[in-house]
Amino acid sequence: MPAPVSDLAARARRRIARRLLPFLFILYIIAFLDRVNVAYAALQMTRDLGFSAEVYGFGAGIFFIGYFLLEIPGALLVEKWSARAWISRILISWGLVTVFVAFVKTAHQFYWVRFFLGMAEAGFFPGIIVYLTHWFRAEDRAKAVALFAAAVPVSNIIGSPLAGIILGVRWRGLEGWQWIFILEGIPAVLFGAITFYYLTDWPAQAHWLTPEERDWITAELEREKCEKMSQRSFTIGEALRHPEVVMLALVYFFGVTGSYGVSFWLPTIIKRLSGLPNLTVTLVSAIPYLCGLFVMLAIGWSSDRTGERRWHTATPLFIAGAALALSVEISSHLVAAIVMLTIATACVWTFLPPFWALPTAMLSEGAAAACIGLINSVGNLGGYAGPYVVGYLQTATGSASGGMSVLVVSLVMAGLLVLLLNRPTMTARAAQ
Repeated sequence: MPAPVSDLAARARRRIARRLLPFLFILYIIAFLDRVNVAYAALQMTRDLGFSAEVYGFGAGIFFIGYFLLEIPGALLVEKWSARAWISRILISWGLVTVFVAFVKTAHQFYWVRFFLGMAEAGFFPGIIVYLTHWFRAEDRAKAVALFAAAVPVSNIIGSPLAGIILGVRWRGLEGWQWIFILEGIPAVLFGAITFYYLTDWPAQAHWLTPEERDWITAELEREKCEKMSQRSFTIGEALRHPEVVMLALVYFFGVTGSYGVSFWLPTIIKRLSGLPNLTVTLVSAIPYLCGLFVMLAIGWSSDRTGERRWHTATPLFIAGAALALSVEISSHLVAAIVMLTIATACVWTFLPPFWALPTAMLSEGAAAACIGLINSVGNLGGYAGPYVVGYLQTATGSASGGMSVLVVSLVMAGLLVLLLNRPTMTARAAQ
């Protein structure tokens, strides 16, 4: 006798989540460590290599210029070719380039290696977002993205004290900041090889699901695709020009400008405010991300439960902007300033789960993949803008307050823009 549909659905959803999300979570931890380890290495590297705040900010941010160039092709390859092969390639290449960062000597070498690191990693995040649409229905997607994106705060919870310990290492003629890049680049290469054999491209190929579970999830995703196409079928070109896709790209640009601006400069700001040793600074830097982990998961669950996306995206951006502004105003009060920085940092990444449920609710297949690539590539230019603006203004004025003010404006702009999105379009899919 066949199992009831509700039991079959629950079993299939649970098995897919347990098989895929922990592994993708680990991959994103590795990715984010390799992306932001420069923030912790900077505590030594800028002094050893004689880099100014502007040089460091430009080098940290130029990663996203390289990242921008290959985002849309990478997302389309996941949709049209093979997720496991493309993601495996990305991991191996960025792991090797990360190791090379350890051996830069000049500012221009630093710029080029960070640029190529961005090119190597391009397509990873949008590729995973596209990959999740192959396995999770729209009503489950914010939770799935929340569990995946929880790797952002977890990577900092792990990476902050780990970096603090590695910074104290002096071995084989290499400084601690060099060992950060070497020891955090190698896991990407190893997991790149594992990824090729572990991930499954499509449910129909999943031998780890029963035939009934494969048929159920395939039918559900096909039904969802037909519903979207019955409302309006977009070509890739039409989707890329769609006003709400452009608006989503702007939202992500301003949100990422603030988020990376805070993340890349947080250890340096805490060091300047407190004068604490490097290990203590890295431990303190982990606290905001521990708080952010719980906030991110709660927002993802709440957004899926209510079907509301816009306010779940905007609210943490507004809170982060307000807290960051207060941290500048009360910077002379160490404990209060660090509390405000903690709140700001805990909130800057928590808009991701409801935000990424928006484009996948509008579009399907190649159009969705291309738009996710566009939104992520344009948005991640904010990862260049945020760190660079903070470094430039700090070098020019001798104060970080100007750069922090730019980040505040960016976060508030992102929140306001997402609220301008067409509410019926953004919520209809969740309501269905």
